[in-house]
Formats: sequence, C-alpha cells, structure tokens
Amino acid sequence: MKKLKIVSLSLIFMIFYSCDKFFETTPDDFLSPVNYFNTEAHLDYALSGVYEILAHSNLYSTNYISEMGTEADEGYYRAASKVNGPQVYVFGPSDVTVTNLWRTLYEGINRANILLTNINKPNMDEDRRAVIKGEALFLRSYFYFLLVINWGGVPLILEPTESAQGNNIPRASAVHVYEQIVADMKEAESLVPSADSVGFGGRVSRSAVRGMLARVYLHWAGYPIRDESKYEDAKEWAEKVMDPLEGHMLNPSFEQVFLNYSQDLYDIKESIFEVEFWGNLTDAFHAVGRVGNVNGVFTTNEDVIGHAYGFIRATPKLYNLYDDDDIRRDWAICPFTYDAQGNRVDRPILERNPGKYRREHEVVIPKHRLGTPINFPLLRYADVLLMYAEAENQLNGPTADAHAALNQVRARAQAMLFEGTDEITDRVTFQQIIQEERARELCFEALRKYDLIRWGILTLEMKEVLSTLPAGAFYRMAFENVTDRNVLFPIPARELSLNRDLEQNAGW
Repeated sequence: MKKLKIVSLSLIFMIFYSCDKFFETTPDDFLSPVNYFNTEAHLDYALSGVYEILAHSNLYSTNYISEMGTEADEGYYRAASKVNGPQVYVFGPSDVTVTNLWRTLYEGINRANILLTNINKPNMDEDRRAVIKGEALFLRSYFYFLLVINWGGVPLILEPTESAQGNNIPRASAVHVYEQIVADMKEAESLVPSADSVGFGGRVSRSAVRGMLARVYLHWAGYPIRDESKYEDAKEWAEKVMDPLEGHMLNPSFEQVFLNYSQDLYDIKESIFEVEFWGNLTDAFHAVGRVGNVNGVFTTNEDVIGHAYGFIRATPKLYNLYDDDDIRRDWAICPFTYDAQGNRVDRPILERNPGKYRREHEVVIPKHRLGTPINFPLLRYADVLLMYAEAENQLNGPTADAHAALNQVRARAQAMLFEGTDEITDRVTFQQIIQEERARELCFEALRKYDLIRWGILTLEMKEVLSTLPAGAFYRMAFENVTDRNVLFPIPARELSLNRDLEQNAGW
C-alpha cells in the first residue's frame, strides 16, 4: 500500500476548484479559505492536493511519459494514426497537449501558493508545519522547473490567484525563474527530513531536494543559458546526496529497481523520489496511472499480463549504445511482446518497447485495462552519480572521482569499466561517454529530450537516428520534423489571449 494519504478527490476538487481557472478572465469561483486551513489535517489534505498534480494525466500518469518528454533519440511513437502532436513534432500554439501541460503545472503552483499562504493558520506542532512548508516549496519549485525547461521564461507567480482582475503578468526571464527555483529548493532542503527518516520515495526528502538541485544547476549551466559557473553548484549538491552518511547506494540489481515500481516496494537508497500510483479502479480509494499501460510492453492480454498499448518503441540508436554484455539492454528494451494469450513473441529491434515498466509484475489484482499502480521514477541514485561525473568533468576534466562515479553505474550493468585510458583522458570525449551512459541507464524516464536540449544537440541527434530507420516508414516523422525551434514549446494560444503581457517563443 502506498504511504501517501489517500484523499478524497471530491474534497481536493472542492478545496482547489478555482485553480483550474488560473488565467480565466471570468472564473466560476475563487478559493475563500476563511473557514479552512484551521487544523493540521487541513494542511495535510492541501499538501496531498499539491502532490496529486504529479500524478495528473497531463503529467506523469500519461501524457508526459508517452506523448511528451519522450520525443528524443531513444524512442519513437508507434501509432501511425497519430500524425499530429508533440510526439511527432507536428503541432503549434493551439495544441491541446501542450496547453494542458502548462495549465496543469500552473494549477499545481497555485495549489502550493494557497497552502503556503495559509501555512501559519492552524495551531499545531511547529516541526510538522516546517515539513509541510518544505514539501510545498519544493513541489512549487519543481513545477516551475518543468515550466522553464519546456518554455523558458514564464510568468512567476508566488501568491494565490484571488481575483479575475490583474492577471496580465509578463514572462520573467529564464534566469529569474531559475533563481526562484533554487531559492525555494534551498529553503525546502533545510525543512524536510532525511530520506532515511521518510523511508520511501513518494514524499519529498532532503536527498530528493539535493538531487533535484543538482539537476536544476546542470540545466542552468547548459543550453540555452550556458552559465557554466553552475557546474560547481551541480557538483556540490550531487556530492551531498553521495555523502555516505545519507546512506544512498545502487540496488545490486538493475531489474529490481523497476520491479519495485510494479510491486509496491520501496528502495530509498536508490529510488530517491518517485510519483505514487495505487489501486485498480475497483474501489473508492485509488489513484491509478498509466505507467506500463502507455509506455510498457505491448499486449492485449488483460488478466495475466495486463493490457499495454506499447505506444513507445526503442530506436536502433539506443539499442546499439549497449555492449552485448550490458545486462541493462534487454530489460530497458524488451526483446519480445505478448500475444493475446500472454505468450512471448520475439520482436525485431525496430518493434521493441521499453521494458522498464512491465505490467506482468503488478501485485494489485484484478488488473485494470486502462489503469496501473506502477510508480514512476523522478530521481534515482544512478542519475545523481552520473550528474556528479558530468559536473566534475566539466570543471576538472575526467578525474579519478568522475571515473569512479561513472563506473559505479557501469559495474552494476556488468559493462566494461572506464579506467582513464588514453581514449578518455580529455574532457570532450568523457562528456560524450557520459551522454551515452545517461541514455543507457536513464532511458524512458522522461529525461533524455531535456538532456539533449541542455547539451545543445537535440536536432543533431534526432537527425542521426534517420539513417537507422527504413525509408518511407511512418515513424520517421518525429526525426524528420524536429527543428531548432523545438528546444522550447510555444506559449499556448489560449494563454496569449488571456494574458496580453505574454510574448511568444521564437519560431512559433
């Protein structure tokens, strides 16, 4: 059973009804908290409402793990009927998927703002109040991080929306947004407990904040801002997670990391932060996602394996990045699908799905055709090690410490270790190795596209995939259509019409 409080969705809707109307000029209602936020329980319910955004269908439940955040060189969207949308780079400012992501992230921000505004109302234990504040600050900053890496500068709103008037807010610069993200995360880091105290990855811990700060600084250091001074900060925060006193280490089994997400098991040493899903839609208390359903191994077998559309397939480029003895390859890229009876059917490389989220290992019975209880990883210790190695290399070249962090990840994979041979004594070559290792280790975790963007190589790497795909194949679309404008999404047309102070991104 998941350890987040199970909160009535009707209660959350009642509390936060106005949030869905963030930029509406004539909203139906606005939150009036006069008779709410009077107890610790009220704060807990509100905090659950902020966490709920992570599990929204527009975010890690469905869209962000199948139609957005995955459109990189690691995989492609297989449905031939889906000829428009971000997954094939055929879309514009009116695209509903892009618009809904923007709205959902701002809904989460407004929920956090409402909670933070009322954090001091109830009489309660001050330590508990501080933890709630820290979690809300972190979640708000994480939503802003997703906004800035997808759109660049965005309106920076730190107070609840209380009126239909005065909502014409210009975009803050991307640097200003990053500054606010870092300020919120640093404050949160001082308030939330250690990962060991939390005990599972579904709540914000000190290590989750520190690891995300490392990620934030790496993006700040990369394209398009390129403030290379931030590599020092990225290294520092990654080192804090790597401190032996924090107790983090790699799970000895790469497969088990992902089996845990399917089996309601937790490993806080490796899986530092994850999105929680639970249930199977058969009772009143559930919060299912579609992890494994939209991005798992294809089958129409519902009862034994669990129905999976297999919308994502791996590219030959990703497959060929693995050595034959790398045990991650056939788990990350499943070599088979299932037929209607649940039998394995071997597949050629171009028809292989991501294998990290396998429904056959779910423990919640009966399985639902459209909903799964599989959690989704947001931060793993392997990522922290690779972020440290990258930052250290950018600062000091491929040092022994950078090699050691990289080799921890490769040793678990039973892959060849890099020992500082002549081929990898220069910074540029080692950076290339890190880029490839992040693909091998972190594929299909909604990170690759944004890595390519911060490295300034999105279009280049996408075009490289074309040479590995059959001429005339429909799934070449994304790789043919991507251009340099795709480093950012367009500001949604709806928001431009409601907020006259917004300006569109270049190329849109």
